[in-house]
Amino acid sequence: MAKSNTKGLATVLSFEKKIVLSDGLMYGTTWDERQGKATVLPLHEKSVRGTISNRLKQAVANDPAKLNAEVEKPNLQTVDAASLSMDQDTLKVTFTMKVLPDAAVPAACNVAEHKAKILEMGQRYAEQYGFGELAKRYALNLANARFLWRNRVGAEKLEVQVKANDKQWLFHSYDYSLQDFDHSDEMVDTLAEQIESALSGKIPYLLLEVAAFAKIGRGQDVYPSEELILDKGKGKKSKVLYEVDGTAAMHSQKLSNAIRTIDTWYEEYGTNTGVGPIAVEPYGAVTNLGKAFRTPKAKSDFYTLFDKYSLGDDFDSSEAAHYVMAVLIRGGVFGASGKE
Repeated sequence: MAKSNTKGLATVLSFEKKIVLSDGLMYGTTWDERQGKATVLPLHEKSVRGTISNRLKQAVANDPAKLNAEVEKPNLQTVDAASLSMDQDTLKVTFTMKVLPDAAVPAACNVAEHKAKILEMGQRYAEQYGFGELAKRYALNLANARFLWRNRVGAEKLEVQVKANDKQWLFHSYDYSLQDFDHSDEMVDTLAEQIESALSGKIPYLLLEVAAFAKIGRGQDVYPSEELILDKGKGKKSKVLYEVDGTAAMHSQKLSNAIRTIDTWYEEYGTNTGVGPIAVEPYGAVTNLGKAFRTPKAKSDFYTLFDKYSLGDDFDSSEAAHYVMAVLIRGGVFGASGKE
């Protein structure tokens, strides 16, 4: 049973995500014919004999006989893989992105007074700052092809096409930085205006169709999402990649993480950490670094800021306001736990 809250905060609280992405399907084509025919990229299995490369115990590493015995052991693996054919040099990834309004309207809230104050906070944000800054950052993460992740690295050419109704945008992705959101242009601005119109409720929704092209070279590997297999029985594949109806694909969650990698408002941004923008998360978590960049101790996490602003306090800064609203756009369950 949820504990009572003397501050007037809701113990049952959730928000539906307002930027909804499909899975990303992967195709192979050539750069010169990228507007024409593209073929689906299937997964295929590889069975390989690897070498032992993990860190060994000192007793083994320091004994040549034991070390030789260890490295002689075969490291047999069966893995999924995906690649272009030898007559293809370009990866094509397609997905859709829907943008919805009412970011500050709870999907569930068990305290009516708190809900009213949350709605007031949303109205206050819209009047003070509007959704233009957030929309521009989402647009730039489409333009720079951040969502391609590892498929973006080492590409000779990158291009992103975005369509919505009768409108179309074309971006040469290397023109846009992954490290900041300072550079914009007319193409980005007009896409951001459409996203802002949906987030602010000027239009009921916006559906974007996105196609990205990366010229990576003939026969080169591509990188779909990897499936999390909790029970890897003996003899099972050591790497399982994601596919949709026989087509290599990227998880919608992976694409979403890239689109919401807009947080440059945390304290360590711009220092010598070299991290750059991070995905909008309640504690600024970057799992591959094992670090939370927004902590309750520093009073920079979502819950500290949201509790303050949703109970009526004015926004401390535009940066904090943008961050809180971006988390609500991300969506999630934010109620208090009944467990200590």
